[in-house]
Parts: sequence; C-alpha cells; structure tokens
Amino acid sequence: MDAETAERLIELNRDFYTRFGDYFSATRQRIQPGVRHALDRLDGDESVLDLGCGNGELARELAKRGHQGPYLGLDSSMPLLREAELLPEGFPAKFLRAELSQLSTNQMIEGNRRWDVVTAFAVLHHMPSTEIRLNILRTVRELLAEDGQFILSNWQFLNSEKLSARIQDWSKAGLTANDVDRGDYLLDWRSGGEGLRYVHHFSEAELSALAQAARFTICDTFYSDGEGGNLGLYQIWEID
Repeated sequence: MDAETAERLIELNRDFYTRFGDYFSATRQRIQPGVRHALDRLDGDESVLDLGCGNGELARELAKRGHQGPYLGLDSSMPLLREAELLPEGFPAKFLRAELSQLSTNQMIEGNRRWDVVTAFAVLHHMPSTEIRLNILRTVRELLAEDGQFILSNWQFLNSEKLSARIQDWSKAGLTANDVDRGDYLLDWRSGGEGLRYVHHFSEAELSALAQAARFTICDTFYSDGEGGNLGLYQIWEID
C-alpha cells in the first residue's frame, strides 16, 4: 500500500469517529470479556498507557477495581474523549488527543515515563499498512518498561456472518482492491446515519511476524467476545 492510500484510509476513520463518535460510544458502554480477562492479570499499581482509549470504559473499569497506578488515555476522537473525561473522582487518569498513526515518544507528556502496561484494544486493526503498524509497535517498545507488557486485541469480524455481511466494495471509498493490502476491508455503519470504516483482519501468523519485526515476544494468545467467544483475538507481548 502506498503512503497516499494509507493516509486516505486514516482520514476515512478519523472522519468516522468524529461524525459518529457519540453513536459509537452508545454501543460501547461496557468492556469486553476478553479485556476483563486481560485486566485480571494486573496487580493494581501498574502505570497504564491506553492507546485508543475511546470513551474511557477501560479507565472506568480500572477505577471500579481500585487501580492505584497512573493512567493515560490517548485517542484522536474529540467526541469520545469528552465522554472519557467523565470519570469517578480520585482515579489518577489523564486523557490526551493524539493521532495514533503518528504515535511517537514526543507525545508522552509524562516526564520520560516508561509504562508498566501499554494497551491497544481494537486499535491496530484500524492502522493501514505494515509500515505504519511497525512504527507504532516500535514506539510502544520504547515506551514500555523492561519488564512491561503490551496487551492488544484485534477484531475477528470474519468469524461472524452478520458482521461479514457489512463488508462494502472499495469503490464506495474511491479505491479498488488493488489499492489496499490483503486482509483490508471496508465496513459500513448504520447508527445515526451511514458511515464507512477501514478495518484490517489479522491472523495469528501476521501478528507473529509483526511482533518479531518489532522485537517482541508473544507470551499469550486467546480468543474471546461475542456469542461464539471468537470475535476478539487477544495477545500479550513482552520485550524480546
């Protein structure tokens, strides 16, 4: 995929989460079972950097659990960030607007902190091209403490007949199948109007190749979410 196409897809998703942020948030009022399972691994005092924090549901869950470590949530959608900031008093959380496709250590306004945990739940599948994904992952590696963990999930929408039916032809985004990469899809949205989102469907093999290229070791892989328990592919990475 060339840089121009990647930027068009980033802009497509940026526009979606700006226009439909409030409607999207209404469908995300609880965290997924797979996220709960991942959080069960935490002791409660870790510093957490949440990439793609959305409407702040992860922060609210941490607050409910009595988490005491500092938390920073990053997202590009102002409608979602406005809702994220409505948190219980006493929870040490901060939120910043950031373009995750351009993630860099310069964005971490926390005094050169290295984070115990970095999360990216349902985020990487919105990042087009291997180059952009690797740039993000290499930055994550720089931001992690030496014994830190990177916890990520990716949408397995092809495991659902209902979700697969929402795949649209690339012509609706002014592109062709030859412009994008294998595993790239265009999905429609039907709440509060008609919208389009770019999503990549990851395989375990593809994630393994990315982890190796970014110098991570995959410590755990599991599936969760949805009626069949297979709509989310979760992994936990550590620095190699």
